[in-house]
Amino acid sequence: MDWLQAVDIYCERTSALFWAEPFNAWSNVSFLLAALWGLAEARKRGLTRPEIWMLIGLAALISVGSFLFHTYANRWSELADTLPIWTFVGVYVLVAMWHLGGMSVAQVLRVAAIVAVAVGLIIWLLASGEGADAAAHAADPLNGSGQYAPAVLALIVLSGIMVWRRHPASPWVVMATVTFFVSLAFRTIDASVCASVPVGTHFVWHLLNGLLVGLLLQMLIRNVPSAQAR
Repeated sequence: MDWLQAVDIYCERTSALFWAEPFNAWSNVSFLLAALWGLAEARKRGLTRPEIWMLIGLAALISVGSFLFHTYANRWSELADTLPIWTFVGVYVLVAMWHLGGMSVAQVLRVAAIVAVAVGLIIWLLASGEGADAAAHAADPLNGSGQYAPAVLALIVLSGIMVWRRHPASPWVVMATVTFFVSLAFRTIDASVCASVPVGTHFVWHLLNGLLVGLLLQMLIRNVPSAQAR
């Protein structure tokens, strides 16, 4: 693996310069804002649970990792982008099942093994070198968005369970699910709108995903006490 191999898959990047993707790079501040929103709410509620603070920290790391990828745009920065995202997804699913789904620690640990394998497989596929250039992505009608199918499925299942149980957190997860579908659409069409929108639409994916992460954090933080009480 050549960790310095260039990765050019977004409409906005037209050269190898550090600031070739200013919209894609700076839009990652949305994840930092989501982390700060979660931090403020957790402090207000006096939450000290380490898993909550871990998720807040991972949200901030998503901001840093994605910024690095959209500036350096090579293999090592792609991994720096990927690891925090999928770690957040994996940890969040487990914590939500524990606090909001009412699962026992033993049940969560069994699911954790499956999640770890799935996340590891996704990261391995992303680091395998597939889709390292725009031509490879152009041949993919989803523009590489298919990798997020597990996250889509997880949100749909979580939304269904929460609504069916009439859980007080269900509006949060429904809003998060809708936000993710819209953001995924903007990520998918990025390569196809270059002629009419030179900066592309990937930066909108960042902005909406920052909102998504913020909504997910708020859903968990605001409902941990009630889940524990039950």
